[in-house]
Amino acid sequence: MVNKNINNKLENKLKKIKLLIADVDGVFTDGALYIGGNGQEFKKFHVLDGLGIALLKAVGFPLAIISGRNSEATIHRMKELGLEENLDQGNLAKIEPYILIKKKFRLQDEEIAYIGDDLADIPLLKQVGVPVSVANALEEVKEKSLYVTSKAGGEGALREFIELVLKAQGKFKEALEIVTKDTYKDK
Repeated sequence: MVNKNINNKLENKLKKIKLLIADVDGVFTDGALYIGGNGQEFKKFHVLDGLGIALLKAVGFPLAIISGRNSEATIHRMKELGLEENLDQGNLAKIEPYILIKKKFRLQDEEIAYIGDDLADIPLLKQVGVPVSVANALEEVKEKSLYVTSKAGGEGALREFIELVLKAQGKFKEALEIVTKDTYKDK
């Protein structure tokens, strides 16, 4: 077993995952929106999740984003992370972009994991092979999830799940070595 907090059924499902899809507000962020006097929106993204994405990229594991809201702050952060090609925003009927993403990657539902927090995420949670919610998700969302993170959205929940997937697939050590090879080099 990879992690004492997961069972064999979940571990076996994690081994089949070839794509992770995440919501933004409430997963990448804490779900709060900060609006300035000029209408500019601000969001808090956690660096733990950013490094988690670097771990995924290090081993060529794709991540797509589906957000029900259009947000310039989200576009900016996804560009920083190199995820703008796989970003879909502005559609609360998330099943529509999900179908397009599934076709783009030529995958079956059981090969996809989705992490969300709110009611708009339930249709996807019911569709994918590994449905995941963050610790502070609504109870209705948690009930549809195979795994609930110990961390809240915007506090490293996405990173927690990324590591879980990579460890289940035996890719975590390789990803860690790639990401840290120059950072922690002996001098």
